[in-house]
Amino acid sequence: MSARADLRGNDTRPLRRGGVEVKRIYAAIFEEIVSGELPPGAKLSEPDLAKRFGISRGPLREAIRRLEERQLVSCTPNAGARVVIHSTEEIIETFIIRESLEGMAARLAAINMTADERIQLRKVFEEERERGRSAGYDRDFHMHIVHGSHNSRLRRIINRDYYQLLRLWYSRASWLCHGTEDSWREHQRILEAIEHRDAECAEILMRRHISRLREASIDNLKMLEAQQAAE
Repeated sequence: MSARADLRGNDTRPLRRGGVEVKRIYAAIFEEIVSGELPPGAKLSEPDLAKRFGISRGPLREAIRRLEERQLVSCTPNAGARVVIHSTEEIIETFIIRESLEGMAARLAAINMTADERIQLRKVFEEERERGRSAGYDRDFHMHIVHGSHNSRLRRIINRDYYQLLRLWYSRASWLCHGTEDSWREHQRILEAIEHRDAECAEILMRRHISRLREASIDNLKMLEAQQAAE
């Protein structure tokens, strides 16, 4: 296992330069990025942020460094840090990778999940469908399947950073397809395949689910571009 992350993908390195302060500032800036308060390309002014949060430059720079590691901020020598701008190509490429990785996670979950984990997966699914959205990393249908794969390397790849990046994109890219009735129906079929320990079916259904999301998102993007061109 990596010394940098535990089995759930959480960063286990000791907090440096202020400890709790680093974690607090990281979370605050992250929420401002996801909410759009800090839009793509926005400059992160160290003097302004240090004054606003009442902290020294050390913890602030450590928080920014962690945001950069998670692809939320880009830092350029002599130019400072800015909120990262992800291209549509990067997002679509990630969905292509998701199809393989999460398909494998569903296969392994069907084989390796305990009875209690399958019960918990159904509870997560029902709560998510009722709410109409994910309840966060620890209560997310897809992430619960990844945890249930019991594959430590896969868990380190599809980790909290991965989830947060998807959350960021969903909040910014209106063309991304998610949280539809089709999605809940597909989630239910994936759940049932895992409950029946049908590994091949679980993988196929997960791959089809993510492939449909990608294709529907691309269609949405094309429609949006056509509307903008017509204006």
